[in-house]
Amino acid sequence: VQLQASGGGLVQAGGSLRLSCASSGRFVSINDMGWYHQAPGKQRELVAVISRGGYTKYVDSVKGRFAISRDNAKNTVYLQMNSLKPEDSAVYYCNADVRVMWGRDTRDYWGQGTQVTVSS
Repeated sequence: VQLQASGGGLVQAGGSLRLSCASSGRFVSINDMGWYHQAPGKQRELVAVISRGGYTKYVDSVKGRFAISRDNAKNTVYLQMNSLKPEDSAVYYCNADVRVMWGRDTRDYWGQGTQVTVSS
């Protein structure tokens, strides 16, 4: 299973970016998919998560500005980031809870990370 993240970049404060993360490989289902970020010197933390059925959860700091969505047919999760702030700058990682085979437990897979930099 591979997760390929894309869409990061440099943007001015108040701008927008859309991150994408496509899952590929051999698996039977994907449960929760999410985005985490990690700023220099800080721990990786959850930004947003979405269940297979579309239930979403956000960290308080991004509520009303970010929107997570997914396309189950494409095994892809998105993060639309609006009204970006300098404190949103970090490496963003996608995550997926994947069942590789029926009867087996799920496990987490991670994308390679994409840098988001917001200038003031």
